Amino acid sequence: MAIFIDSGDIKEIEKFAKMGIVRGVTTNPSLLLKDGVTGGMNGIKKRMVAIAKVIHPYPLSVEVTSNEKDEMLLQAKQFSQWADNIAVKITIHGPHGELDNLEVIHLLEKKHDIRVNVTAMMNAQQCFLAALAGATYVSLFAGRVNDMGYNSVEEIKKTRKLLDDFGLKAKIIAASTREVLNIVEWLHAGAHIVTVLPKLLGGMIVHPYSKLTVQQFLADAKT
Repeated sequence: MAIFIDSGDIKEIEKFAKMGIVRGVTTNPSLLLKDGVTGGMNGIKKRMVAIAKVIHPYPLSVEVTSNEKDEMLLQAKQFSQWADNIAVKITIHGPHGELDNLEVIHLLEKKHDIRVNVTAMMNAQQCFLAALAGATYVSLFAGRVNDMGYNSVEEIKKTRKLLDDFGLKAKIIAASTREVLNIVEWLHAGAHIVTVLPKLLGGMIVHPYSKLTVQQFLADAKT
């Protein structure tokens, strides 16, 4: 699946979707706030429905806005009705280490047949447990792992080996990308998917020597 664009900006998503290089979209409340989504849940729904349509049939991850068990279940059921390519993002645990989340993930996947992207994970052990619970996607925040002084490549490799050894269906999403270098590096390490900000996608495409070469070709053609 390779690249998911990490954005709530419909224009940016449309631009890269038309290039044929995007295989999904991830969002979170922080991104939606930055990208101008207002109007509460109705505003979120409107933007998500629009994005889901642009990228269909590729998946769109939408994050719940609560960490209360019943509310997470309710929101997940609501989100899944907005479009048939929506996955629901649930954090691995609550803000104070509450442990209800894995039960919610298991119920959504196994009882309600709703795809779940488990997020905010920092190591292989968290990803392994989320996969055991039934998650479709396990999001390892590889950029933050690097920020903490650890090598995210090793966590990705360990996670991939665990999933393969135990025959678990979950796909690894390497998230919180900091630089263009991360993208191919993390895919090579075993991530199935890397989430990429629009500016980093542009950085993957444009190379200064490619620009000089194109300029030379055009100048010579004109001559």
